Amino acid sequence: MVKIERTPIPPASLAVEKQKACGSYTKPDVTEQLSQDFHNKCYLCEISPPHGIEVEHLRPHGGNIDRKFDWTNLFLACSHCNSLKNQAKYHDMILDCCKVEPENILDYQLANGHVCVCPLAQVPEKEAVLTADLLTACFEHTNTGIREQECKIRIDELSKTMDSLYKQLHEYQSTASKKSLRALRGMLSRTYKFAGFTRAYVRTHLETYPDLAEYVQLQ
Repeated sequence: MVKIERTPIPPASLAVEKQKACGSYTKPDVTEQLSQDFHNKCYLCEISPPHGIEVEHLRPHGGNIDRKFDWTNLFLACSHCNSLKNQAKYHDMILDCCKVEPENILDYQLANGHVCVCPLAQVPEKEAVLTADLLTACFEHTNTGIREQECKIRIDELSKTMDSLYKQLHEYQSTASKKSLRALRGMLSRTYKFAGFTRAYVRTHLETYPDLAEYVQLQ
């Protein structure tokens, strides 16, 4: 999860559909704008493209029409992560990555093929704790065969991304080539898949890669 800059003007269909008895909040203009704003990534696990794209409500609407069609409450998610989030303990408790900088609040780690997302020491608020719990579950919750496979897909894709990062970091440290720097700039952009992890890794190793500090700055 990384900071997202949402387009401020809601897609036109939301106002129209809100007036209907069975209006839809998933019209093409909504899904297209969400895909663009969220860089075609699930906002939770950051896999790209999302597997089984869904328009998800950050705050469950529970039949509340205002919440249901509120543009600021609609997020791009994959079906795997959205199903995990659909638990009462997460209701109204997940960080809004369009309003806050998650990287100021959470730490992302991949070690020995396992993911751990945890709140930073200075921010023990319940929203941070539950968001970290959910993000970890997106990679580690293997209570059924299907979820085990879904998690494996994400761990494998994340591992490939991190291996590519390590390779580029080694090349840049060895050669300081412009080509490797361009590659690293792309991988450290918030638009990149699993950017929460790539950026966190570099931030924790800035003594080794001080030239990359400007690419992992926080808002």
